[in-house]
Amino acid sequence: MSTLKRTAAALTLTAFTGATFAQAPLQKVGKGEGQVDIVAWAGYIERGATDKAFDWVTEFEKKTSCKVNVKTAGTSDEMVALMNEGGFDLVTASGDASLRLIRGKRVQPINVSLIPSYKTIDPRLQKAPWHYDNNTHYGVPYQWGWNVLMYNTKVFGNKKPTSWSVVFEEQKLPDGKSNKGRVQAFDGPIYIADAALYLKKKNPSLGIKDPYELNEAQYKAALDLLRGQRKLVGKYWHDAFVQIDDFTNEGVVASSSWQFQANILGSKKAPIATVVPEEGASGWADSTMMHVDSKHPNCAYMWMEHSLNTKLQGDLSAWFGSVPAVPAACKGNKLLTDQGCANQGYNDFDKISFWRTPVAQCKTQNNQCVPYHKWVSDYIAILGGR
Repeated sequence: MSTLKRTAAALTLTAFTGATFAQAPLQKVGKGEGQVDIVAWAGYIERGATDKAFDWVTEFEKKTSCKVNVKTAGTSDEMVALMNEGGFDLVTASGDASLRLIRGKRVQPINVSLIPSYKTIDPRLQKAPWHYDNNTHYGVPYQWGWNVLMYNTKVFGNKKPTSWSVVFEEQKLPDGKSNKGRVQAFDGPIYIADAALYLKKKNPSLGIKDPYELNEAQYKAALDLLRGQRKLVGKYWHDAFVQIDDFTNEGVVASSSWQFQANILGSKKAPIATVVPEEGASGWADSTMMHVDSKHPNCAYMWMEHSLNTKLQGDLSAWFGSVPAVPAACKGNKLLTDQGCANQGYNDFDKISFWRTPVAQCKTQNNQCVPYHKWVSDYIAILGGR
């Protein structure tokens, strides 16, 4: 199914109310069922196939006899659609998907007493609102980070970009050429928040306080900015590895990105660097959530516990350019190094506008915000040139 079709399918779970449900979680972990099926972001669950130094699956499979099967998803909407279709045990959901999964009754409560390592999780994450709802745990924090501006250092030279304007507004870049056709943007509807975050600083008169809580006027301004950007964007991205190829072979020189892509390109000696511009950055905090109809719940709980061990957390952080959910992983990991967490935003938690699902009932705009189902339909229109 195409990304646009999955996005449209995800609409079935976006128009939720404030009601939640409570299903009794598992009370005891028993014998594994032989496999666990996971929907995950690219690069999140590695078995050494890309780089032998990064493998946190093989040991788990030997220890538990639970074979790990992974379905990669490119956007949060695709994850929601896949979980809606069913057939999976777990999903590494970002904050713009997790609440929809909870309210849409696609995930079940988590019994954290069956996950001994839960107590090692960063206190800032243990009851974060994107996975802890109505005094109930629905997820196990996995990793978090920010969405950086990735750029080509040969093009920018010693004039590194300081603003998101290089991807939002037509301009001449330091190499003397226009940015038109040489920049990318994320193809998920949550990217509307990036436009709002840019406008929050660029146009203070709009009164934007929270990029996920937009009234009609603020929302229209963000859409107008994105329609203008459409004329600049050569191709929208959601697949990390495709974006890596675009920067390598297709002439892309600047885009919103994850540190993961920059790390891969850096390992190939590509002229790539990242920066968090003056307007700030959106970000993601991902949680492992369990499908309401999981067929392999015992293996699923074993994986959730395994996902919190300090070596896995540190290795994944080094590989993906993210921050571990377990602070202890920030020290003593040779791949990450003791400076890795700080370099990737550990101390800037409060400065990141973490992805979350926009709802009509919002604090900053007198409960008159544009809900997410509008974000979805309008962003699809923008991608289609409308």
